[in-house]
Amino acid sequence: MPPYLGPTELIIIAVVVILLFGWKRLPDAARSLGRSARVFKSEVNEMKVEDEARKRAETPPAQGTSAIREDNGPKTDNQSGPIN
Repeated sequence: MPPYLGPTELIIIAVVVILLFGWKRLPDAARSLGRSARVFKSEVNEMKVEDEARKRAETPPAQGTSAIREDNGPKTDNQSGPIN
């Protein structure tokens, strides 16, 4: 808690909030704030996962560990190309 907010200031803020929003609307406002925070957290986590996937895709594989053939040359000894 910031050092400049004492108990008196917090009580004044609580009274002002209750007067502005009303006693009955405070639980709805808190529920809505909780949902918004949950959605924000899930979006941040999703962005982290996408960023990690992008970094893995950009990082070249180590030499000799790839099971995928990297050269685009012909797969046989026939160098003549397709027959038309």
